[in-house]
Amino acid sequence: MERSRSYMATPPGATIKEQLIDRGMSQKEFAVRMGISEKHISKLINGEVQLTIEMARRLEMVLGIPAQFWCNLESIYREKIAKVIEENAIDDDIEIARKIPYKEMVKNRWIEDTSKWPEKVINLRKFFEVAQLKFWCGNLIPGIACRKLSTSTKSDYALLVWAQKAKLESRKINTSPIDIKSLINLIPEIRKMTLENPKDFCPQLKEKLASCGIALVFLPHIGGSFLHGATFYERNKIVLGLTVRGKDADKFWFSLFHEIGHIILGHIGKAEGTTEEDECDADTFSKDTLIPNYQFERYVKDTEIKEDSILHFAHEVEIDPGIVVGRLQKEGYIKYGWFNNLKTKYILIA
Repeated sequence: MERSRSYMATPPGATIKEQLIDRGMSQKEFAVRMGISEKHISKLINGEVQLTIEMARRLEMVLGIPAQFWCNLESIYREKIAKVIEENAIDDDIEIARKIPYKEMVKNRWIEDTSKWPEKVINLRKFFEVAQLKFWCGNLIPGIACRKLSTSTKSDYALLVWAQKAKLESRKINTSPIDIKSLINLIPEIRKMTLENPKDFCPQLKEKLASCGIALVFLPHIGGSFLHGATFYERNKIVLGLTVRGKDADKFWFSLFHEIGHIILGHIGKAEGTTEEDECDADTFSKDTLIPNYQFERYVKDTEIKEDSILHFAHEVEIDPGIVVGRLQKEGYIKYGWFNNLKTKYILIA
């Protein structure tokens, strides 16, 4: 007998057992009369084996109850078993679904709205492309490399939701075979885009990365994820996803080159994800790509940090002034509120 909140599935064997008790017949005698082993009779009574049409005909001969009766009992039992299994699976999946930022997904129009948890589970199963959420458990995007500012259980689930959406969106992007050497050669060209308007550089950036086997995906921010970007393999391409939440130019470009760093440095595809050292190396790659360290060190050592010197230095190294300000703030040379007027704001549409 199997149970769930709403259903109870009783095998036909329970009725067979009642008949044997009423007749005072032992299972051993019954097995002899049926022409099958006593072990098989025990499994039939306990619902461990299916009651076949052949078995139903034998039951009709031995117990005098029509074969159709036994077939109907078996059919009802199997139907209820399926309902019990599904309801219990839904209940298990609801516990997982409670950890997933469903409201954020609805807000971003990634999933249908509903207040009913069983419906949420079904919608999430379809979103994650799994028969049950327990088969997902956050393990379907292995080797992910990402830049985020904090770690928690909530942020981990938000990251995996975000990454799944990036995976789905990447399927719409045609890419050439993965070519890391071409990506490295493109770095100076991509860096020059920091001086352009997003409406001009975004199409170019997507096209150039696609030529290296990289699908660039812009997605809305998921609350609680602390996520700026993520990179992972998806079949024959690399997915590079970036958030588009109120981006300052310096944060956008730092995140982009951080993820490109993960690709070039070989951090993606690791079974356990990136290490703290990997993240530090990607940070170094990003900041030194945007502003070579020897030039930055010379500036902060030899020059008074003020607005006109920042503008002059940015022009000298051919970079957006806001990127210079961002690095000065990050490395503690100036306070975070200083010279924010030099920062460029991007409005990017996912």
